[in-house]
Amino acid sequence: MPPDENQKPVSPPPPPGEGSVQSVALNELGQIVLRLAGREEPFVDVRIARCFPWSLPETYISICDKEGKELVLLRDLTGLEPPSRELIRRELRDKVFSPRIQRVLACKSEFGVTSITALTDRGEVTFQVRSRDDIRILSPTRAIFRDADGISYELADIKSLDPVSQRHLRDFF
Repeated sequence: MPPDENQKPVSPPPPPGEGSVQSVALNELGQIVLRLAGREEPFVDVRIARCFPWSLPETYISICDKEGKELVLLRDLTGLEPPSRELIRRELRDKVFSPRIQRVLACKSEFGVTSITALTDRGEVTFQVRSRDDIRILSPTRAIFRDADGISYELADIKSLDPVSQRHLRDFF
């Protein structure tokens, strides 16, 4: 029988021998502490990351220990208490610096490196893209540009840009 559309999504079971998330909080040192049901000792200094930050940013949240071993994979945040949910959202928001491109002012290629000057939601910036591997096309109108320093710039919809900006980026789509 197919699942009921009105049912809330259910998180996958925790790793063997572990319980469900009781809480996620900060300790006095500013470290993130994870408490699991059925486990007396908390996990201290855990890391929180999106598994699919661009395609499914609100689902599949991974909580790992400081060595990178996944402790819990959350389908979404709906089953958590509000303080835990807000801490995870704040951590994810603060972790990802991804300016959104609003307008392209210039685009120039020299020696295999493309220099793009753009107006973003964080201000004007010039960044360099070394190869096509640094551009991730997510759809016919959406892309992520990763610059030489590892910063990602999101282009939400090329069709929403002005004609001059679209012309600067046409070679990438």
